[in-house]
Amino acid sequence: MSQACRRFLVSGKVQGVWFRESTRREAARLGINGSASNLPDGRVEVIAVGSAKDIDQLSVWLRHGPAMARVDGVVEETIDDPGLSGFTVLF
Repeated sequence: MSQACRRFLVSGKVQGVWFRESTRREAARLGINGSASNLPDGRVEVIAVGSAKDIDQLSVWLRHGPAMARVDGVVEETIDDPGLSGFTVLF
């Protein structure tokens, strides 16, 4: 099965609400490799590598996030696979 890779920029109340760790858990459930990191402008960047179907499911989840988050918007783009293994929460 071919791999897809997408970058998501999630805006809203997404820092300090367990967004990155919750994203890691959801990605693990879906079998997605990648990373989640806070950006200086208050957004969270998510890199996701996996099947297109699984990344589509993660994309839907990212649009609401964990219970304490408030997602105002998600920008999504296809990128080259950076060769990530596992899912890392970056600081």
